[in-house]
Amino acid sequence: MCGLDAALRVVGGKWKPLILFFLGDGPKRYGALKRCVRGVSDKMLIQQLKELEAHHIVLRTDHQEIPPRVDYALTPFGESLVGALRPLCMWGEANTETIAEALDETGKA
Repeated sequence: MCGLDAALRVVGGKWKPLILFFLGDGPKRYGALKRCVRGVSDKMLIQQLKELEAHHIVLRTDHQEIPPRVDYALTPFGESLVGALRPLCMWGEANTETIAEALDETGKA
């Protein structure tokens, strides 16, 4: 298995890169994270967070309070992954128009 294959097994999918991007700004409660990752269902967000936690990318902290308060944060391992994703994010921002045109041409916009 090459390094890219290994990385994609951890971060693959539509929602995980976005979850990681927003957690890169700091810990977030579930509701705040849901507002950041627009369009994701509760079921999918919970599933993706559980997978990221299982891969030691995200740390879930239950504060054992009433009402319940749970925070999600990147582990040091997760922070190293977000560091690797940032150049891809910058590339996407720098090429937004070209990407949009290419997606329009293929009907995937």
